[in-house]
Amino acid sequence: MFVAVLASAASAFAAGSARAPKLRYDLLVRSERIYDGSGNAPFAGELAIAGDRIVYVGVKAPGAAVRTIDAGKAAVAPGFINMLSWSNESLLVDGRAESALRQGITLEVMGEGESMGPLTPDMKIDMKQRQEDDARYDVTWTTLDQYLRTLEGAGVAVNVASHVGAATLRGYVMGDTAAKADPAQIARMQELLRKAMEEGALGVASALIYTPGTYADTGELTALAAEAGRCGGIYATHLRSEGDRFLEALDEALAIARASGAPLHVYHLKVGGRANWPKMDAAIERIASARAAGLAVTADVYPYDASGTGLDAAMPPWVREGGVDAWVARLQDGDTARKVAAEMREPSSDWENVLAMAGADGAIVAGVKTAALQSLIGRRLSDIAAEWGVSPEAAAIRLVVEDKSRVAMVYRTMSEDNLRRLLQTPFVAFGTDAPAMVAEGAFLRNRQHPRAYGTFARVLGRYVRDEGLVPLEAAIHRMTGFPAQTLGLGDRGLLKPGYFADVVIFDADTIQDHATFTDPHRYASGVRHVVVNGVEAIREGQATNARAGKIVRGRGWKTPDGHGGCRASSQAWSHP
Repeated sequence: MFVAVLASAASAFAAGSARAPKLRYDLLVRSERIYDGSGNAPFAGELAIAGDRIVYVGVKAPGAAVRTIDAGKAAVAPGFINMLSWSNESLLVDGRAESALRQGITLEVMGEGESMGPLTPDMKIDMKQRQEDDARYDVTWTTLDQYLRTLEGAGVAVNVASHVGAATLRGYVMGDTAAKADPAQIARMQELLRKAMEEGALGVASALIYTPGTYADTGELTALAAEAGRCGGIYATHLRSEGDRFLEALDEALAIARASGAPLHVYHLKVGGRANWPKMDAAIERIASARAAGLAVTADVYPYDASGTGLDAAMPPWVREGGVDAWVARLQDGDTARKVAAEMREPSSDWENVLAMAGADGAIVAGVKTAALQSLIGRRLSDIAAEWGVSPEAAAIRLVVEDKSRVAMVYRTMSEDNLRRLLQTPFVAFGTDAPAMVAEGAFLRNRQHPRAYGTFARVLGRYVRDEGLVPLEAAIHRMTGFPAQTLGLGDRGLLKPGYFADVVIFDADTIQDHATFTDPHRYASGVRHVVVNGVEAIREGQATNARAGKIVRGRGWKTPDGHGGCRASSQAWSHP
């Protein structure tokens, strides 16, 4: 109510009311360059915040403030939305999220393929067993909503939201089996999804090169997307192929969107392997054509020509069935290991081999769990294989067996020219595809992909300012208002009275990423202030250690007073 009164009074002042009351704000921001997130040109003026909401945006706010930031010529914008975050576990370990805040991120959207709920008792046990010794946490929740409440209750510096992982739903109902889901099993997945959507999930998300997600056929995914759609959510996907079958995989995703009615979002739109690079033009054209025909389709990218995933993306799905323990056990059998190595060498239309696209020289170890293997971090798979006197395929198998994990890798597979084309494409947002961290303690043990620390700053510095690929106001829109619209968030992503006060102030002339593949744990620079729900998380370039992050819920959320919830179909919702 207080916010509504302030906003009304401020509007009256802006309209020239002679009796406009004197107002007092918690924070006032003054700047010559305010970008409201809509894509419009910047303007000089002021932004006023009371509590966790914006109450005035205009030329001159009436009244005074407890604290004023005079930003001068620094850019003032809505907080950035990270469309693909893997902060599921990192925020449990340390909620400060400085790697995100220092590049202007105020909302982390999680859930690609796997989400932190719903969980069976066995899934909870497996989650505990997969944790690293110096990054442990208790699994006290069962549902996705309970997990998000756990984060919020413990205190996080950024806002958090999540899709429901399609693989998580499948694992809950069927375990890690490769079997085709029957109608009853699909109905049970839909029931779990509907419950999670009404508790605030944003949609359902798949990752179709990883087990057990890869076992889901188009029909299963369409059924889940339809359920998400009728709950106001989207279908987000890591395509079934980002290599030889890239266009076929995109066609599958578009078909799912058409059949289900759910908006489609394609994670990290990219294609690997030099022979496949020319396919990107056709992919962009297909998406543009679908959008022109009325289909809601969007995508995101990270601004690097190398991807980051595990050695599971280099081995056939059959050997990975049943989870990590079963995978490792199979690889310990000599005959099975030789069969896997042979399949890794031979091109296949049945599964995606990222190692084959990168080559052993372009595959770099980024993270392991075992202390004895730490010295291998940062080294090429080809060098490790030569040192061990084995083939690259055998070296990959040995790494998985000795580490008893998927082994984090960086793969150099992509085209810089394609990346530049995507950065200029209006329907593309941005995501780190990485956890939010602090550059200290347990996080330093693994060599992260530099996108964790640099994605948004790299776009704004290298590609917007230095290369001039995109106007600044357009880039900001694609980090703020556009992703908020894609996710159906009605009160975030814009600098507008009544919206949550998520604000970033940065120097457009100096903002820069510093993380590299050899030295990834380096914060971006140029972000002066970050406000999360009205609270300063970054002040004069330094973290305040405030924990003002909140859960951000989707349109299907059924509120405690009984409002909201799913509808008859996706057509009952408006889509951008």
